[in-house]
Order: sequence, then C-alpha cells, then structure tokens
Amino acid sequence: MNISKQKAYAAAIAYASIIGFSFLFVKIALESANPIDLLAHRFTVSFAAALLLYPFLRKKNRISIQWRDLIYIVPFSLLYPVLFFAFQVWGLMYTSSSEAGIIQATIPILTMLLAAWFLKERATWIQVLFTFLSVCGVMLLFVMKGIDVQHSHFIGYVLILLSALSSSAYSVFARVITKRFHVIELTFVMTFFGFVFFNAAALIRHSINGSLPEFFSPFTEASFVWSMLFLGILSSLLTAYLSNYALSQLEAAKVSIFNNLSAFITVAAGVLILHETIDWYHFLGGVLVIGGVIGGNVVKKQHSTH
Repeated sequence: MNISKQKAYAAAIAYASIIGFSFLFVKIALESANPIDLLAHRFTVSFAAALLLYPFLRKKNRISIQWRDLIYIVPFSLLYPVLFFAFQVWGLMYTSSSEAGIIQATIPILTMLLAAWFLKERATWIQVLFTFLSVCGVMLLFVMKGIDVQHSHFIGYVLILLSALSSSAYSVFARVITKRFHVIELTFVMTFFGFVFFNAAALIRHSINGSLPEFFSPFTEASFVWSMLFLGILSSLLTAYLSNYALSQLEAAKVSIFNNLSAFITVAAGVLILHETIDWYHFLGGVLVIGGVIGGNVVKKQHSTH
C-alpha cells in the first residue's frame, strides 16, 4: 500500500471518528439554539477558521479556482454541506443521537446503490444479500417504534435518512469532482457556500420574526460555545477536507464503510454522556446494519482478490 492510500485510510478513520461525536454536540447545541441559527453559527466558525488558514494553505498549495468553476462546485456543495447538515440537525430534533447514528449506518448501502447507477460499479448477489440484511436492521427500528406518519420519531427517521442519502450522493459525485479540483479548493468553497446559505436563512428568519437581537444570544451559554468550536472547526471544516481527500484516493464504497465507525461512536456517546436509553432493538438493529454493511464490503474485497 502506497503512502497516499495510507493517508487516505487515516483520513477516513479520523473523519468517521469526528462525525461520530458530532451528533452529541449537535444535541447539546440544540438546547440553546434553533436548527437554522445553529447551522449559521457553525459555518461562521468554520469559515472564520478557513480564512485564518487560507494564507498558509495558499503558500503550500496552488489555489486557482475560477468563477466558472462554481458551476461544478455549487451543486456539489448543495448535497454537502447544505442538505446533509440541514436534514441531520432537524432530524436530531425528533430522534435520539443513538437512533440517528444507527440509521446513518445505511450510508454505505445507499452509496453502493448510487455508485452502481452512476459509476457502473455492479454489486454481486452476495453484496445484495448483505445489503438486505442491513435494511432489515433499519426497518427493525421503524417497526419497534411503531410506524405512524404523525409520530415525531418517524419524522426524525425520515430526515436522518435524507441526510444519509445526501452524504451518499456526495460521496459518489466526489469521486468525479476531486479529479478536477484540489481538495483544499473544494473544502474552502464548500465551507463558504455553507456560511452564506445558512446565515442568509437565519437572518431572513429573524428579520421576519423581528428577533435579530436573539441571533447571538446562544453564545451566552458555555456549552453552546464549546459545541460550536467542535462542530465548526472539526466537524465541518476538517471533516470536509478529510472526506474530500479520502475520496480523491479511494473508491466511494471503501470510504463509506467508515461511517459504521461513526455509528458505534455515536451510540456509545449518546448512552455514556447524554444518558440516553438504549433498548435491545437498538442493539440488534445496529448489529444487523453494521454486520450487513461490513459483510458486503469484506466479501467484495475477498472476491476481487481471487
């Protein structure tokens, strides 16, 4: 394995670890701010950090993005960070971080399906079998909670699944776009796009409601400040760079499997730190989801070596 591949795997592990804890900090931040304000402040911190790092990065790497390049990057940025984070934060208002982490373990499944359609990476029947096993794990959560379109948990599940779909689409299309642009260029523009979009949405909302003074009030809470530092610098800016780098070196399916590490960390953090309850069906559903996804990828790897 060459150095670039080793760095890519290290980036994927670091990315998954940070994302695993992000659910915890989002839940904490939601106690002080609504979702739109949270995302606005998150990407303000993220973009501020990017601006501070920009002079150094420009010396180390040639950044030559043009206005015409935005035609490619802006739609890409709509998937991540805009839709991914928006669905994630709103979903966490209706479900626990443990459940959200388990549901987002379906990202590798969705990535495999999208990669097969757009990148022509065909799955074997064994991979399909393991994919079905993972889907059964997710459906177990729906059934045990009770499928009711009026139930708040159902709304949360749908939003988290949409977040997972956005992440999967981003992973697939990143395989193409990272061949055209440097990962630092992508990270900077994606962060700027998130900063503009979410701050515009927050300011419009406060202007309509006549509550502009309340926009910065969450920063009076120490827990919110610490959450924003983690979410803005590590969970937004750094993870964008890490995921872009990993996807520039590795196949989308290989990178997506590291989301399972995020699921384990999220469940553990929710139970140990937030003292969320976890029932037997959370455990069984998690085992089915993660076992199915890992099994599908391991079989694929072994099959390719024969």
